[in-house]
Amino acid sequence: MRLERAVDAYLRHITIERGLSGNTVAAYRRDLQGYVHWLAERGIETTDAVSPEVVTAFAAERASAQPPVAASSLARLQSSVRGLHRFLAREGLEPVDPSARLRPPKQPRRLPKALTIDQVVQLLDASGPAPQTATDAASPPSPGDLIGLRDRALLELLYATGARVSEVVQLDVDDLAHGDVVRVRGKGSKERIVPVGSYARAAVDAYLTRSRPELSRRGRATPKLFLGARGAPLSRQSAWLVIQAAAERAQLTAHVSPHTLRHSFATHLLQGGADVRVVQELLGHASVATTQIYTHVSVDALRDVYVTSHPRAR
Repeated sequence: MRLERAVDAYLRHITIERGLSGNTVAAYRRDLQGYVHWLAERGIETTDAVSPEVVTAFAAERASAQPPVAASSLARLQSSVRGLHRFLAREGLEPVDPSARLRPPKQPRRLPKALTIDQVVQLLDASGPAPQTATDAASPPSPGDLIGLRDRALLELLYATGARVSEVVQLDVDDLAHGDVVRVRGKGSKERIVPVGSYARAAVDAYLTRSRPELSRRGRATPKLFLGARGAPLSRQSAWLVIQAAAERAQLTAHVSPHTLRHSFATHLLQGGADVRVVQELLGHASVATTQIYTHVSVDALRDVYVTSHPRAR
């Protein structure tokens, strides 16, 4: 089979049958296009001409590339190649999988960076006005408050749910119809129900009643919860800029990204005594091993408990 045709078949498989996200499929497409180009330079244009030695040579060359390829990028690249050949063998399009002996590179275990609770409060306060009182709600918001109310609701919801920014910008208004919970669609279109605290709910309600109706009038009708200044659904990139702007106003020196709020959500829950498997469910992690990395962040909390609880700690 021609390599280009094999790649197209594999990408259709992971899109339709496995339901991977558009971003993941796009990353696999880029990786496999580079792989096919590398093979073509060596005169290999069909899948039956790919041997285990060829796959190993490709992986070795990428691993020794200058400038070095990040371990995470290298791991994803090898995952793309293994996935392609495993798919071809499983579907009977090729008799063997030439990548079967390829082992992914070990990645350094990086601890996620979380904000302190005080820093989160600073960030939220800098994002926009707090939910208005019933008296204030009677008057129309100023042009600045239209966006400020939206930004406050966005950040409050990100921190309250621990959802990925891509998940939050995809929320529909109806996903919040059940009061104190929100329906989140995660990777692979898997749904999970996550509680929403009173602060986030108040911020979202203020945005829905005082800001979103005006923003909605500026564009085409859409069920999406968060809208841009012209009434179109808020993009992931725009949400990123909202968070960066709030961090600058809060004068936070640490790098703050949408994932920082997700890390902070998990860390603060574990510090507060939440079970790691509950946090796993809230984050939408397929494996508890992914969630357990956050337990390493809470060393200070563990030390405090040890010092106050162990009879011979001091």
